[in-house]
Amino acid sequence: MAQSVGIKDVARAAGVSVGTVSNVINRPDSVATETRARVLSAIDRLGYVRSESARQLRAGRSRIMGLLVLDMGNPFFVDVARGAERAAREAGLGVMVCNSAQNAAEEADYLSLFAEQRVRGVLLTPADATGRNIESFRRHHIPFVLVDRVAEGTTECSVSVDDVAGGALAVRHLVDAGHRSIAYVSGPPSLNQVRDRRTGALSALAEAGLGPEVLRELPTERLDVAAGRDAGARLLGLADRPTAVFCANDLLALGVLQAMYAAGVSVPDDLAIVGYDDIEFAAAAAVPLTSVRQPAVTMGALAAELLLEETEDEDGTRGHEHRRVVLQPELVVRRSSLSAR
Repeated sequence: MAQSVGIKDVARAAGVSVGTVSNVINRPDSVATETRARVLSAIDRLGYVRSESARQLRAGRSRIMGLLVLDMGNPFFVDVARGAERAAREAGLGVMVCNSAQNAAEEADYLSLFAEQRVRGVLLTPADATGRNIESFRRHHIPFVLVDRVAEGTTECSVSVDDVAGGALAVRHLVDAGHRSIAYVSGPPSLNQVRDRRTGALSALAEAGLGPEVLRELPTERLDVAAGRDAGARLLGLADRPTAVFCANDLLALGVLQAMYAAGVSVPDDLAIVGYDDIEFAAAAAVPLTSVRQPAVTMGALAAELLLEETEDEDGTRGHEHRRVVLQPELVVRRSSLSAR
């Protein structure tokens, strides 16, 4: 195996000191034009690539931001990552994206990895409902911002969407369309978003003078299309099948839609469906899906900006204050909920 080219090799080839090569790489304006050109020529000729890990150890600051989300198979989190990456790139940083798969143990492993890599900071959508992983991560004194979560019981920054308002938007729409028997395909009840969307749904029923019995909850273990298909099969087996379904995210809603299509159940005439997130596939479904839109790209960008602001204020002289940013959802009505009933 060929030996890698080091900074000493570049210095020798250019006829300058190691310090001069370091200045060309890190502070090029401090080096004379002719000398800088000679060093850059040697770097190009030898194929030198500086060791970022060594630079980080010397500087004590990484150029990498960690992003840990529940499910990178969900286009919602892809959009969150896109927003975070855009903000990080503008600041000259990269993003290490990891997927906890809604698993607390995997989340703990990735948080340990971030600590080992000395990342600049972390954007985190927690999978561990107990909060133990966050408590353990705090001992590393690495800044973090919660994404798609309100920072209840914590002092850290957070960027989230008002999921109570979002759940109310979805169910108010169904109630206004005349539905009086509604299923809530909810995902794991341990997730705050799932609970908040249910709270909003119940508030919309109360607002309309209807009782909580109108809403029938169908929890699922995951928030993916397969779980939605399973929930759809359970709906098909009910003797008193609801006339409408509100799903905690669009992947669940698309799974329910697939199950109805396979069984010959008409959407929306026999069953209206409303999802949540308004991912790209929602509008492109066989029956375009009504959904509660979350500004995912904006959420990721704002979270990254808050994290960058905090990491640039390590000595507290810039007056960074932890804050909660709560964005508002929007109902996007499409054919899946527009029956003639």
